Amino acid sequence: MQTIRQRLRGVFLTALLAIPAATWHNPARAHEQLHVQWTSDRVLNAVAVADNGRTFVSFPYWGGGGSGPTVAEIDASGQPHAFPDARWNHPDGTKGNLQPFVRVNALRIGPDGLLWVVDSGDANVGGPPNPAKGAPARLLAFDMDTGSVVHAIPLRAASTPHSYMDDIRFHQDTIFVTDAGDPALVVVNLSNGTQRRVLAHDRSTTDDRPMYAEGHMLMAHGQQVRIHADQLEVSPDGQKLYFQPSSGPMWVAPTAALENPALSASDLSHAVTLFYDTPTTGGTAIDGNGNLYVSDVDRLGILRITPQGKASTLIHDRRLVWADAMWIDSHGVLWIPAVQLNRTATFQPDGVSRLHLPVAIYTMDLHLKPER
Repeated sequence: MQTIRQRLRGVFLTALLAIPAATWHNPARAHEQLHVQWTSDRVLNAVAVADNGRTFVSFPYWGGGGSGPTVAEIDASGQPHAFPDARWNHPDGTKGNLQPFVRVNALRIGPDGLLWVVDSGDANVGGPPNPAKGAPARLLAFDMDTGSVVHAIPLRAASTPHSYMDDIRFHQDTIFVTDAGDPALVVVNLSNGTQRRVLAHDRSTTDDRPMYAEGHMLMAHGQQVRIHADQLEVSPDGQKLYFQPSSGPMWVAPTAALENPALSASDLSHAVTLFYDTPTTGGTAIDGNGNLYVSDVDRLGILRITPQGKASTLIHDRRLVWADAMWIDSHGVLWIPAVQLNRTATFQPDGVSRLHLPVAIYTMDLHLKPER
């Protein structure tokens, strides 16, 4: 006959094994699962990994640390190569009727299998507006095998003089883009080509509180930094869009409401609800079960937030300095670029970089369910 202790132990083990691994991940030992995947002497800001393992990264204009391609593919030996070719990555290059990359802020592999690039054009986040931009923000989608352009979508119709097009996500024929310069979401309909600014200067898209990184308020040119609508994720079922200014908090809205051009601005604003009071964030990811992974650049960690809005600490590690746009690959591995944005010269009171090169992309094999 089993003792009471044996029975309780059996009940405990049964309950423990029933919990998905990521929910009982021990943050105290998480650093043992944080592996250096790739390092760079140039600051990057995004990584995307195709299902066949091809890895792409982008380098922002503000990163410093030498010259090289703006968009690169990392080969098997760890060397970056200009993607789709050198002319796209050279400021004086030409590519038919298209100009080369100007200021790439984000890249993603879309559900269509294309590599999408957000080129913010002549915009300068945190800088003065330029009403006479020569290069508008645009979305570019490349066939990864041929390097050819499948979509080239200028965002001039959805931009203002203060706009800085930031990041991108997808839902069926809709593309959502965040405007971090002039707070709003941009809704692009691929079927009919329309572009709409929604939730402009809404509380959900506007950064109205200080940003903190490594315990310090983020300042630039003697003023508090304001990065408006920045991170965004679409739920696996396509019904919700999560989004936030970089300072938090995170909001959620039905994609159907955002995609409805007949809905008034007031009704759309009322459809937005507070999801979670996130900290200052560099980047996010979402898995196939709807769990969000949100970087905490102040405390150097990653939060895991369930679809019900319950948060736990996935990892806390001093190496995760400004974890930026993350990626979950087809094997369930979480990729985390730690890019040290807050240490770049722009955010230093004396204008002197505090970067500790190289920066790194880390991985954690969490056996997550990918979201595609």
